[in-house]
Amino acid sequence: MKIQHALIPAERIEKSIILIRQHKVMLDRDLAALFGVATRDLNKAVTRNLDRFPGDFMVQLTKDEFANLKFHFGTSRWGGARKPPRAFTEQGVAMLSGVLRSKRAVQVNIEIMRTFVRLREMLASHVELARKLAALEKKVDYQYRAVFEAIRQLMVPLEKPKRRLGF
Repeated sequence: MKIQHALIPAERIEKSIILIRQHKVMLDRDLAALFGVATRDLNKAVTRNLDRFPGDFMVQLTKDEFANLKFHFGTSRWGGARKPPRAFTEQGVAMLSGVLRSKRAVQVNIEIMRTFVRLREMLASHVELARKLAALEKKVDYQYRAVFEAIRQLMVPLEKPKRRLGF
């Protein structure tokens, strides 16, 4: 089996995935950079194929969301952007490879999909770990209730006899 090296490092893709409206998305400008096209060209291709990008695939950020992003990342990163960017969900990113139709777009898209899957697997393992930890805490708390109570009693300071001041 031939080992292929990733076209784009996974860390670069992971840094481009942000959370907006409780969805993991990638912005048009980040995707354009990964695909090796200008942001305006990516957006033109999307506009020509809007029927492929329903609301659960792509959203246009509001002015408030855009302002928040600019504040979060620093305005210099956004250059001369005049309108809020588009944000693409995992399904929207998958659709982009068909719209852009270049070999690089397909290869980059594969790397992005692998990153989304890896992030989903990591999240699932964290949820499972948190569930097991909570169950263990309940079990341990119940079994060692007497020990915890004894420790709490030892932690209560003893009352010292009051001294009389003066004569």
